[in-house]
Amino acid sequence: MAARGVGLLTRLPLCSQRRNPIPCSISRHLSCPGTIAASVGSEEQPSGVAETGTKDKTLQKKFSEVQKERREQAQRTVLIHCPNNINEKKFLKYLSQHGPIKNHFFYESFGLFAVVEFCQKDSINSLQNGTHTPTESTEAAIPFKSRFLNLRLKNPSSQASGQPSVRTNNQEPPSSKKLFELLNYAESIDDQLNTLLKAFQLTEENVRLRHLTCSLIEDIAAAYFPSCVIWPFGSSVNTFGKLGCDLDMFLDLNETGKLVHKNTGNFFTEFQVKNVPSERIATQKILSVIGECLDSFGPGCVGVQKILNARCPLVRFSHQGSGFQCDLTANNSIALKSSELLYIYGSLDSRVRALVFSVRCWARAHSLTSSIPGAWITNFSLTVMVIFFLQRRSPPILPTLDSLKSIAGAEDRCILEGNNCTFIQDVNKIQPSGNTETLELLLKEFFEYFGNFAFNKNSINIRQGREQNKPDSSPLYIQNPFETSLNISKNVSQNQLQKFVELARDSAWILEQEDKDQPSPSSRQPWGLAALLLPPRAGHTSLFQKKKKPMSEKVKGLLASIKSKSPDSPTDTSGKRAISTQD
Repeated sequence: MAARGVGLLTRLPLCSQRRNPIPCSISRHLSCPGTIAASVGSEEQPSGVAETGTKDKTLQKKFSEVQKERREQAQRTVLIHCPNNINEKKFLKYLSQHGPIKNHFFYESFGLFAVVEFCQKDSINSLQNGTHTPTESTEAAIPFKSRFLNLRLKNPSSQASGQPSVRTNNQEPPSSKKLFELLNYAESIDDQLNTLLKAFQLTEENVRLRHLTCSLIEDIAAAYFPSCVIWPFGSSVNTFGKLGCDLDMFLDLNETGKLVHKNTGNFFTEFQVKNVPSERIATQKILSVIGECLDSFGPGCVGVQKILNARCPLVRFSHQGSGFQCDLTANNSIALKSSELLYIYGSLDSRVRALVFSVRCWARAHSLTSSIPGAWITNFSLTVMVIFFLQRRSPPILPTLDSLKSIAGAEDRCILEGNNCTFIQDVNKIQPSGNTETLELLLKEFFEYFGNFAFNKNSINIRQGREQNKPDSSPLYIQNPFETSLNISKNVSQNQLQKFVELARDSAWILEQEDKDQPSPSSRQPWGLAALLLPPRAGHTSLFQKKKKPMSEKVKGLLASIKSKSPDSPTDTSGKRAISTQD
């Protein structure tokens, strides 16, 4: 499809690309004057990720390096519930008494909150030592000491009534109306995919808040397991997370289990521990205890559910301070390794994330995915399908997992739960693809490819990047990259798969018609990606309905012809009433 105009979204600011001026969303990263941290805009990519549409010439960090830096950053950070009429300048001056501030920003959840990162961890101890446990005449408080603090003004009336309020950072994705507005004013379908990515991807501030939330929960778990670490995994760290997605956490007890053996002559000392019949039971007991702690002592942790009999036991809760829905698991290191693999794929080529975001958004718009467990396709399955499709291009855009394993070094070797999870961890050592296909072409051919995929006999396998015979009768079979005997899409029903196939074919048809039936730039009729996101139940005529209209008219004409041959009789020879063709 020809580009709509001459500008490219990836080269010029978004606001300058639109045919008619639309106010840019207001968001900014607040940092104190004179700090060593550079100001980071809300649309900046999380650390270690190349911006879509550009070629990153700088060395990219390993997944483990990024996670370690984020954890250390979170350990120097506090979360503060602030009064709405807070004076930002006085607020920062007050906190600076405890040490220099490196970064901060405000956002709204259940009230106004501030995330404040100090330069040194000692500053947090100083701040905590100057705080007190609130006393209420009607309720008793549990004096748990955390980095989730509450700020009160001694003299609220002393705050200037006309002072400007602090500017908050947005933590939610754009509304459907705003998204369609942005997509309709893009210059091409490629620009639309990049626009959707920029609108939905996690901001720098949101990533910081996710790691801080994990760190706050780690403080609670560390009361029982002093050397434990809580890592975020899944969409929060694999570069495919969107604003508003859940926060998945992994309780890592590996460091706790590593006992230090020292030679002390004829004596050998070990910890006294309790034994249980299986590792699963141990995991259930650990999560049960932490779930009780979160429910009883965790500031801001509400709606705690202990789902211990699931295939992967977990504790689910809402964290009011951050606004995240959280799932805490343990003994789930393969999930963290899967996050690292997706991080590698998302960092290799600038088109990968834009394509994944668009396919996921398309699937959600047509109820192919859901936040409620069931027979739907999951976002993880969709992401693996995109990766598989990109491995099948000529030349391939993404390498197979086996090829990533073949170039791995000794330092990359990883065996988890008996599964070989080895692949190269350094993105910079992977040869980039020579494929130059546009996002528009890739999106259209993704729908064509899976709209005609032989799901009845073939499975999807990103280890080898080729179709294979299905090992069982599941409607959709996508091999787990590491636990290769498992099907990550085993839950998907035949009806849901058929719905996916039909919608994929319809979407490919719509993109094929773009060159033939383009709406005028002045019209508000959705086009390109925007047309694909319109659900069939929308109040206006969608392009899906337009596709089926010619067949409908043909049937109507045929029925009218049959009726016209028997004008004197309302019934046919069998005595059944003739079908009416009236609308």
